[in-house]
Amino acid sequence: MANHWESFRIALRALAVNKLRSVLTMLGIIIGVGAVITLLSVGEGVQTYITEQFQAIGTNLFIVVPGSLHQELSRPAYLTLRDVEALRDTTQAPDVLRVSPIVQGTARASVPGAERATNVQGVTSDYPAIRDWYPATGEFFTSVDEDTQGRVAVLGEITAQAFFPDNPQPIGEIVRINGVPFRIIGVMEERGGGSFGSEDDTILIPISTALVRLFPRRTPQGEPRVSSIYVQAVSGDRIEAAITEVSEILRQRHRILPGEPDDFTIISQSDLIGTFEQITSVLTVFLGAIAGISLLVGGIGIMNIMLVSVTERTREIGLRKAVGAKKRDILSQFLIEAVTLSMVGGLIGILLGGSGSAVISFVLREEGFRSVLTVDSVLLATLFSAAVGLFFGIYPAQRAASLNPIDALRYE
Repeated sequence: MANHWESFRIALRALAVNKLRSVLTMLGIIIGVGAVITLLSVGEGVQTYITEQFQAIGTNLFIVVPGSLHQELSRPAYLTLRDVEALRDTTQAPDVLRVSPIVQGTARASVPGAERATNVQGVTSDYPAIRDWYPATGEFFTSVDEDTQGRVAVLGEITAQAFFPDNPQPIGEIVRINGVPFRIIGVMEERGGGSFGSEDDTILIPISTALVRLFPRRTPQGEPRVSSIYVQAVSGDRIEAAITEVSEILRQRHRILPGEPDDFTIISQSDLIGTFEQITSVLTVFLGAIAGISLLVGGIGIMNIMLVSVTERTREIGLRKAVGAKKRDILSQFLIEAVTLSMVGGLIGILLGGSGSAVISFVLREEGFRSVLTVDSVLLATLFSAAVGLFFGIYPAQRAASLNPIDALRYE
């Protein structure tokens, strides 16, 4: 132990003698570890951000969309308002609490002095309850507005800011959607990024109004069709039962025979979270591997500089061997020098990567994103730094330990 400590002190002195050379040698390790730490923390932050976004929507919520994501269908697939009514039948779907159909599309929305393309959604009056998303200002429309095809609108926070930057409460103002005037009755709470982009950049109107005035979509049989259906289970632990009930009802209504694929897709929050986490995990590993190339380059730099050091200190090695130093003493000294060089670079890289993660979190703070620096990431970077120093220091150390003391003392 004492010999190793002495070797460590000698290693530090050797590095201190050539400060600039040591810093330049460590640069590859510093950049590599810093990049790995930053990418891993950002990747972890993305996973956390996505999970929080979906959990905010609700763990007992799932979405039904027309068509199959995995198989081609022999006929067009639709979801209709009659499907919605069937799903609301508690005798057939006792585990379903609420059902909210959506008709959506892009439309030109305008107010005096401003015009923009905006996502418009026709929804039902229970949409805020099923999404746990309520107006921050004003109110949401009622079932009466649905029954009368009322021309009322509730704006998302981004849309409200775009149209009324100086008016935080534009209640009573008129917004024209594809030329049709709508009276603004509310502005929704800020939601942030959702599963399909920012939900704050939207306009919500009664679904009956949307189907008649903006998106008059019909099946070949003339039934009003919807873009998707939000379904809320009675509780989080009954979501699988609710999914089964919804699937059976829709298969029966759409006359799908046993063995035939569904002409609809059910997407639960857990499915989406799992998919996005898998994607971000693969992407993080891929980017981390690219950053790891810098570590390998840094390792090669360490090996080169250690070979130079062996050449420069040939007489020193010969002298130490002549006074009784064993081969393992020389080997351990140069290995410790290589590992120390790599570890110091790794520690600086960890600090640099942590700072980079903090900067990214600061820049994206308005979006609610924060990078997550985990202990696992720090340990991984530290161990990898040590491994790089050990691996690329073995050859120079063996070369130093194998020098003949007589030849070494004669070296000029």
